[in-house]
Amino acid sequence: MGDSTATADLEVALEKHRTELTGYCYRMLGSSFEAEDAVQDTLVRAWRSYDKFEGRSSLRSWLYRIATNVCLDMLTAGNKRARPMDLTESTPLARAALAPRPDNTWLEPMPDARVLPTVEDPAEAVVAKESIRLAFMAALQQLPPKQRAVLILREVLAWRASEVAELLGTTVASVNSALQRARATLAERRDTGVEGSVSDPLDEEQQILLERYVKAFEGYDMTALTALLHEDAVMTMPPFDLWLRGTADITGFMTTLGASCAGSRLLPVQANGLPGFAHYKPDEDKGGFSPWAVQVLEISDGRITGFHCFLDTRRWFPLFDLPLHLEAEADEVQ
Repeated sequence: MGDSTATADLEVALEKHRTELTGYCYRMLGSSFEAEDAVQDTLVRAWRSYDKFEGRSSLRSWLYRIATNVCLDMLTAGNKRARPMDLTESTPLARAALAPRPDNTWLEPMPDARVLPTVEDPAEAVVAKESIRLAFMAALQQLPPKQRAVLILREVLAWRASEVAELLGTTVASVNSALQRARATLAERRDTGVEGSVSDPLDEEQQILLERYVKAFEGYDMTALTALLHEDAVMTMPPFDLWLRGTADITGFMTTLGASCAGSRLLPVQANGLPGFAHYKPDEDKGGFSPWAVQVLEISDGRITGFHCFLDTRRWFPLFDLPLHLEAEADEVQ
């Protein structure tokens, strides 16, 4: 009896850390599915070697050590996840072509609920949310793996330099040096492009902007949509490497190559600490609506600056617990 109780207690103790570990592994790896695999591997390793855990550190920091090693092993292949604009120049609409790249090229979206544990401190919650935003995640991917780990542990999770040094088996001086280099790289990247600045929670102006966006998109009203987009807004569509900049090219794309999205439906989702929508487009064969994309929006100064459409719906919709079909409403059938 004692053994089974101890086993159940250990399962509960390990499981308690799943969400925050998933957030850590996601920031390290840039992939929602790889992050969940890494956490599963971490918990299995912890389970198997628990008898060797001597309690010199807390269970939490021991789990982070295992998770860090799992992620560093996964990153030895050298793959850096990216957004389309990290890889190529924007394409004018006249030359737009949809060329897919392999899944492991792309930074992947993540539902907030899977990576943001409930915390009491509002300031801590804001830092956690900002650190999974797409722009920050893309910047993290530019850092060498150990610098990435140091930056996340120090800046996002607020670990002390001595704790990070112990976790990585290195010196405080080495941790401080890695942190300095990582900060310098992130500062350089901040100077490029339009950064989103989404309030947490959304302020009234941003809520109204999103309501107007849903109305404009579902109505496929390009004039209304243009009024909501920043003049330098960016649209991306992984797994395609095409990306567009500016209202004319974005709305031009939507009325040509993207014309089948007219009459779509949007359901709100929380992704990457940003407002997002599950985009369903009309299903000509079955009726109703079929999944088309998870949209993640970046907002700044009352306009939409980034409009990121993740199209691999067979992977994303189950991850976000979204239905794979929407019925038409009664007034649409008539």
